[in-house]
Amino acid sequence: MGMYGTLEDRVRCPFLMNKVMKVEDTIDMFKDGMNLGWSGFTPAGYPKAVPIALAEHVEKNNLQGKLKFNLFIGASVGAETEGRWADNDMIDRRWPYQTGKNIAKAINEGRIRMGDKHLSLFAQDLAYGFYTKDSKSGKLDLAIIEVSAVTEDGCLVPSASVGVIPEIIQTCDNIILEVNTAMPSYEGMHDIMVLHAPPHREIIGITKANSRIGMPCIPCDPSKIVAIVESEHTDKGRALADPDEGSVAIANYLLDFFKNEVKHHRLPENLLPLQSGVGSIANAVVGGLADGPFYNLSVYTEVLQDGMLDLFDSGRLDYASSCSLSLSQDHGMPRFIERREFYQDKIILRPLSISNNPEVARRLGVIAMNTPIEIDMYGHANSTLISGTRIVNGIGGSGDFLRSGFLKIMHTPSVRPSKTDPTGICCVVPHAQHIDHTEHDLDVVVTEQGLADLRGLAPRDRAHCIINNCVHPDYKDIMNEYFDMAEKDCIRRGVGHEPQLWDRVFKMQLNLAQNGTMKIKNWDMKVDLCE
Repeated sequence: MGMYGTLEDRVRCPFLMNKVMKVEDTIDMFKDGMNLGWSGFTPAGYPKAVPIALAEHVEKNNLQGKLKFNLFIGASVGAETEGRWADNDMIDRRWPYQTGKNIAKAINEGRIRMGDKHLSLFAQDLAYGFYTKDSKSGKLDLAIIEVSAVTEDGCLVPSASVGVIPEIIQTCDNIILEVNTAMPSYEGMHDIMVLHAPPHREIIGITKANSRIGMPCIPCDPSKIVAIVESEHTDKGRALADPDEGSVAIANYLLDFFKNEVKHHRLPENLLPLQSGVGSIANAVVGGLADGPFYNLSVYTEVLQDGMLDLFDSGRLDYASSCSLSLSQDHGMPRFIERREFYQDKIILRPLSISNNPEVARRLGVIAMNTPIEIDMYGHANSTLISGTRIVNGIGGSGDFLRSGFLKIMHTPSVRPSKTDPTGICCVVPHAQHIDHTEHDLDVVVTEQGLADLRGLAPRDRAHCIINNCVHPDYKDIMNEYFDMAEKDCIRRGVGHEPQLWDRVFKMQLNLAQNGTMKIKNWDMKVDLCE
């Protein structure tokens, strides 16, 4: 019996009680090379009992590298599962997003083959069979799905996230259910619409962030359930750093920007539905709104972090739609449980294919706010690869919203800490080393230095605006010198729409790699890099 009831309380379909077994008894179901589908979206709603037991089996029997799987999950999950699997060399391929030092290290060392994908596209492509087209069955071999409950007719009630559970059920005939009794049931919080493939694709009739268009659970043929285990593992949600001075400054610039948009009637007084990415800066921005002048706010996003609870408690947020309730283990989740009745009716959890759907984001007029690794002076953004080669997490859902929102905003520190330069690494550069979002996708760039409103600006005007408003003072002269030089040279040659000098555009990044600083001596390539 778990902290929140018994397995018998949660599994209300009598037929399925015959499938209950100990977690150890599921081990023989796993074979090397299998394609596995997991529930979960960030450290919320992911299977824990079976993956942990399987990792223990590998460690006990020295099977590292001999029992490997291909993982297809809605997004990242807890480090005690996929991080431990990475350490045990149990992952061959991983789609489409991950978080954690261990798994990222394995990917960058070439031990795990990761595919990065816009999350809304991953969900639908999984259902289309694109990722299993080369397997014998054309389907996933086995799925592990955490649920809060199973209804009388076998319908699955997800836990703290929905992710790609509907798509997994469509593409897998063998499903292990983890019924989590260590956490409260989330029954009643979900709104599930299962989409069909074209040419029978449905219109998604969401006209407000709190529109309910589907079912409270996910239909599932009970004959697909091959095992049910009880899980008494809680989600390991990560705590976010407290807002620092820079994050607060970013939040304040955005609040002033929103006030001005309302003043000029480009936004209503309660703004438009907010989408906020994952991370400390995004959380700080949401925290800033909790002290701001806007009321009757709504949220349509993919992840709800601790800051959203502040926004609810402030009386400013009316309701929120998300794919995941990704709260910190020690603070956010206990707070949610304590006031569950207050929060539950205000939160809707949806499948990834709905929460991140561009059709819905465009209709609602979402205000999209996300954090990149770097932005260049024309507004191209790199969200995934440090130095253009080293994966961090993946593109996630930022592209889903940045191309379809009403306002597309990226916020970043102007510099990031570095052990080799007291100022840090410049996050605004002449040209991004990898481009996930083009200049056509962004309306606003904001750092702790200021805000650049790029709407209606031609490329050279965007460059001036970004450099003068967003670049750290230690790098502003360097950036202006490059732009002035590139502009004069390219216009002289009649190629000046978006000036770049390709023989030196990456000199700042190259100098960082060789000498630990982006503060170059000058832009002359005949002069050695600074030492």
